[in-house]
Amino acid sequence: MTDRSAFDDFVHARGPALARTAYLLTGDHHHAEDLLQSALMQAARHWERIESSPEAYVRRSLVNANISRWRRRRVAESPLGSYDAPRTDADVTVRLTLEQALRRLTPRQRTLLVLRYFDDLTEAQTAATLGISAGAVKSMTRQALRRLRTLAPELADLVGADA
Repeated sequence: MTDRSAFDDFVHARGPALARTAYLLTGDHHHAEDLLQSALMQAARHWERIESSPEAYVRRSLVNANISRWRRRRVAESPLGSYDAPRTDADVTVRLTLEQALRRLTPRQRTLLVLRYFDDLTEAQTAATLGISAGAVKSMTRQALRRLRTLAPELADLVGADA
């Protein structure tokens, strides 16, 4: 298998999950597509070096690029709409409530929750991705969940009881 085909296989297999991560980090499909494309281009350039663990590399690139994006403090853009239509009215309500609550978290809190609960990374994997300690992941996640509970008490079933 050539390097190109290995990269193509990786993108085909993990692309949808990484696109979801990018969307959850940014809250916008267009920014997510740009973020993922940049991360994948970077991965392609360094494929020989990262071939043993490309997903961790791409995920770290997504997080770093997103942090750089929100640090630039661009003028707010309004998305045209979502092309991922949920199935039921209840799905729509939960999804919109969750998206609105996630947008109101700090970028760091949002990143932690996306990596831990949407990407299902362990504390150690999240710590490695963000370059912080596992203890920091625990305390910052606890703070983010507390804030999410405050912002959207109607999501109690998703967020869990207040700890």
